[in-house]
Amino acid sequence: MKTKTTYAGIPEQYATPENSKIVLIPVPFDGTSTWKKGANKGPEAFLKASENMELYDIETDSEVYKNGIYLCDPIDSMETPEIMVNAVEETVRNYLSRNKFVTLFGGEHSISIGAIRAFSASFENLTVVQIDAHADLRPSYEGSPFNHACALHEASQTTNLIQIGIRSMDASEKGFLNRENTFFAHDMATDPYWMDQAIDKMTDNIYLTIDFDGLDPSIFPATGTPEPGGLFWYETLDFLKILFKEKNVVGFDLVELCPDPAQHASDFLAAKLYYKMLSYKFKTTEAELYDLGFNYKTQESLPKFKNDDNE
Repeated sequence: MKTKTTYAGIPEQYATPENSKIVLIPVPFDGTSTWKKGANKGPEAFLKASENMELYDIETDSEVYKNGIYLCDPIDSMETPEIMVNAVEETVRNYLSRNKFVTLFGGEHSISIGAIRAFSASFENLTVVQIDAHADLRPSYEGSPFNHACALHEASQTTNLIQIGIRSMDASEKGFLNRENTFFAHDMATDPYWMDQAIDKMTDNIYLTIDFDGLDPSIFPATGTPEPGGLFWYETLDFLKILFKEKNVVGFDLVELCPDPAQHASDFLAAKLYYKMLSYKFKTTEAELYDLGFNYKTQESLPKFKNDDNE
């Protein structure tokens, strides 16, 4: 990966690990994809697009980078999917223990397994919100539980999993699917209240994982397994605004950008979505007053990453 030394080329004063409230972990892994390869190039394409993005967000009237965004070295423990998952978990745990707001960019969806393990160990009663075209609930695929097709199976057993935008799955996954917590794309298309219904099923602490194939391929074609009938830009933002306002989002990942050299619109959408999510998270909080209250399961303290709206 060859990019500028800081995220989006922000000034060094906002990019050191000591001064940054936000951590961005690139994970360029694409070891289990089963159709279109190239997600390992996603982080580099995303970072390059970010370097050409305006850093003032009009909607929130903010410059969220001034909270500090530290760009970590990419996780390069890629010998096997299991080694990668363990490396992600260890890295995320490390930054959570340092009281950072941790974000990740993949890479294929299997990177989320390690991240969810770390967040689940750190936060009581965690809800995982998955925006995705695919259920990803297989316990094992092609001989491995660390396949991208298994990305949310473990979370379905250990967390309150809410699945949004699902429109492709194998019949074998039905036994692991919680129908009450699943919002199929065909139902969402005719239900104007699906966002409120989804929010009502969540606990306070949220980990968000977004597979870019959850978006409609008309706005995001550069992904490994595109499916018609996905979410559109402002529909996605409407949901995220509600989520960040009403719940305590403790971290998130974005996965499955498979860059297309013939078009860079998907790369730029990925960059904008990441920055927009940070803008929503920090919207109601003055940078100099933001307090990342720590809340490991083994400690008694205030909820971590709590917004002013929740205080």
